[in-house]
Amino acid sequence: MKSFSFKSLVKLFLFFFSLIILLLVVFGVSYYTIDKIQKKNNLMDIEEYSPISTLIVPSNPKTKSKFPFIDVHSHHWNMPIMNLENLTQEMDSLNMVFQINLSGSGLAVFSGNQELMNLNLSKSINNVKENFPERFGIFVNVDLSKIGRKNFREDTEKNLEKAAKLGAIGLKIYKNLGLNLKDGKGNRVKVDDDRLQFIWEKCAQLGFPVLIHSGEPIAFFDDIDKFNERWLHARQRPSSFRPSNKYPSFNEVMSEQYNMFKKNPNTIFINAHLGWYGNNLEKLDSQLNDLPNVYTEFGAVINELGRQPVSARKFFVKHQDKILFGKDNYNKEEYYLYFQVLETNDEYIEYFRKRHGLWRLYGLNLPDSILKKVYHENALKIFPSINSNLFK
Repeated sequence: MKSFSFKSLVKLFLFFFSLIILLLVVFGVSYYTIDKIQKKNNLMDIEEYSPISTLIVPSNPKTKSKFPFIDVHSHHWNMPIMNLENLTQEMDSLNMVFQINLSGSGLAVFSGNQELMNLNLSKSINNVKENFPERFGIFVNVDLSKIGRKNFREDTEKNLEKAAKLGAIGLKIYKNLGLNLKDGKGNRVKVDDDRLQFIWEKCAQLGFPVLIHSGEPIAFFDDIDKFNERWLHARQRPSSFRPSNKYPSFNEVMSEQYNMFKKNPNTIFINAHLGWYGNNLEKLDSQLNDLPNVYTEFGAVINELGRQPVSARKFFVKHQDKILFGKDNYNKEEYYLYFQVLETNDEYIEYFRKRHGLWRLYGLNLPDSILKKVYHENALKIFPSINSNLFK
């Protein structure tokens, strides 16, 4: 009986082994055949297609800004323990005199642990004070997940006041507000929720500018199909998109943000990422005309400006006193393209991230007077703690 069982197991093993080998051969041959057919018919994935342009036009790449600048939108989640000397050396090479870290509370901001957030903030500020006090500014983050609960207002006001005493220079609001932040009853918290009104009023009292990221690019709310210009982004980062069965519409979120700006004329707001109206500068123009307390910055949306150089240049000329320099995620080499788009009249500039848009960029060739405002003068107006002598 044992002998029979062993032989059966061997036969069964050989059968499955042979089957696996056969399947591997079939799959291998199929893959090889399909690959050959694709190459023969010039078929490829959109991610593979990376044509080298034959266009011969002047190119003036930049590795350093023409004037010293302040980056009002950067993220360093590990600033409590970060070696700031290495970072400042890179900043010097870019001509960046001052950088604002919006993630002062570190990754703890996503944990809902306010004590850990406060600890990260104090350590971030201490690291700056002990090493390069004139080169960095830190924004505080608050835990909005406790909205509507006991002591929410009292605790939040205390945290903001404590942050100001420690040396924070502003408040950063993340995009979960208005999108997927829920209150204790499971209801979506709107950007203009009255229960948050005290925060904007407290920031006005403390002299805290509020940099807020509401919503996403409008294409992230559209159907993911062949007509969506951010289809590749959906393929590579599907969680970035906001289907209508789970999220409010783009216009709904933006209307809430506008209402909140309007209700708080004494609070300075920085509408991040051009308010996601980089593709609709006429709309952003209308809002800035109507909201004297609102500034904007172009972190992660330089590609929107570069594809419409004529309209973008007019926008910069008109709103030259309300536009700040912002980059978003820190990467030294990526700043080069920002300088090139702002400072030159170069054509057909290749962007560094394909999923942000399958198009080339063109320089705005901004005059020196506007460059100085965008690079540092406008930021110095709303951040008086920054040493203006560093820019002379």
